[in-house]
Amino acid sequence: MTTPFAPARVSVCLIAVPEIATGVLNGFFEVLSFVGSGWEMLTGWSPGPRRFTPRIVAASREPLRNLVGLPVTPDLSFAEAKRADIVIVCDLAVGRDEETRGRWPEAVEWLRRQHAQGALVCSVCTGSLMLAEAGLLDGMEATCHWAATDQIRSRYPDVRLRPERVLVTAGTGHRLVTSGANASWTDLALYLVARFCGEEEARRTAKLFLFGDRSDGQLPFAARVRPRQHDDAAVAAAQAWIADNYARANPVAGMTQVSGLAARSFVRRFQSVTGYAPLDYVQSLRIEEAKQMLETTDAPIDAIAEEVGYTEPAAFRRIFKRNTGIAPHQYRQRFRWMAVPHTREGEGASREGPAAQP
Repeated sequence: MTTPFAPARVSVCLIAVPEIATGVLNGFFEVLSFVGSGWEMLTGWSPGPRRFTPRIVAASREPLRNLVGLPVTPDLSFAEAKRADIVIVCDLAVGRDEETRGRWPEAVEWLRRQHAQGALVCSVCTGSLMLAEAGLLDGMEATCHWAATDQIRSRYPDVRLRPERVLVTAGTGHRLVTSGANASWTDLALYLVARFCGEEEARRTAKLFLFGDRSDGQLPFAARVRPRQHDDAAVAAAQAWIADNYARANPVAGMTQVSGLAARSFVRRFQSVTGYAPLDYVQSLRIEEAKQMLETTDAPIDAIAEEVGYTEPAAFRRIFKRNTGIAPHQYRQRFRWMAVPHTREGEGASREGPAAQP
């Protein structure tokens, strides 16, 4: 989903005002900080190709406390934050009878300037009120917390509210993105990761942080971690061979032959240095490849089973569910489109990158 002009480092400014609710603010800061590095840290596999640089911006660098007394320490003032690729207004603790017109003048002016310079401007929940106050949503479709719809309709009648949607993109280059109630920040986070870093990185982020449906527990989110590093040459030769031959019949016999060891010695040494029994190791390779195919292709499930080495589709489905906690078709439904939220009826997220450069 990235484009050639997307910056290698994506600057993200999170606006802080006294009304800010810090849960989403801190959540965005942490998640975006881990994109590109968290996968390597926790699984041992190579990191993603691009990382975000989040910063908290406010009227000044002076620490502030929000309405419930939680501290916020800005990284930059509005005067110092000259240009951003992404600006996010998180949820605001604003009562339904509180006036918002004329509120946040410094933040609103900075927000307008950033959008004019090409930044992608986003909001979560009641953060849409600040975007509306800035005039950025005039004539645009937008969403917000369902309880804030009356506020926006009465005070900002030019906004074309779509409160039934979780995520809405609007404007030239889809540079306005609004999301619904508080918990929808995770949908916005995945949208931004997919848009700037690609769908694979968005799926990795969803798996790391358990974003999405958790009704089946966390096993569906689990990924194969990198095997232990070791200096056993015979086992290493078997691992190198099986990486390209896991779909073959009798794979453990093939690994044993390549290792040059007796069968019982091979099983003992393989498990000792890798932490896997040889057959479990093969199964993990096959299931991980099947997961990738389910996530990225429309191939029939039986064809995927055969491709990764299972001649009996029923056996594949049984082993897949044992490893992931759900059936292959459920896995596909959960992760194939997770990284590409459907922001409008019948269409997916924008594939355009940002206009702003660092």
